[in-house]
Amino acid sequence: MARFVRWYGSGPLHLLVLIASFALTGYAMVRLFAVQPWEVAIWLVGAAILHDLILLPLYSLADLSALSVLRHRAAEGPTVPWINHLRVPAFLSGLLLLVWFPLILRLAVPYPGDTGLSDDVYVGRWLAITGVLFAASAVALAARLRRVRRAARSDESRPAPGGGAAP
Repeated sequence: MARFVRWYGSGPLHLLVLIASFALTGYAMVRLFAVQPWEVAIWLVGAAILHDLILLPLYSLADLSALSVLRHRAAEGPTVPWINHLRVPAFLSGLLLLVWFPLILRLAVPYPGDTGLSDDVYVGRWLAITGVLFAASAVALAARLRRVRRAARSDESRPAPGGGAAP
């Protein structure tokens, strides 16, 4: 098993899940290409171009900006990898916006008969979900900082090993 982990880099369960996900993706692509090959190909190329030429530079710039603006905070206390506490809720909020933007930005034809909702509720709910995501991330960061500070204080209060009388 150790030889496999050294060769592959992870356990066999990881490889099995990866193979299953590729199989599922392949099955979905075969089914989609059988029905609408040109539309799917155009969508894939457009999504790749949109991501690589527009979205990647935008969120890389946002990430670098957050790192440079908040870098001075890291020197003030115990270090905790804090940037992911910004990245994860921002990613999830952006993903929700990407999926639901026609409703959030009121670009879609409203369908209150199907949902029972007017098109006024989507912006507020998306903002509320975004706020909850960032608040939960802030609570998780505060808990991590508290744990690190407690550990640092307990390390300072312990006597150094071998601190007894000299022979």
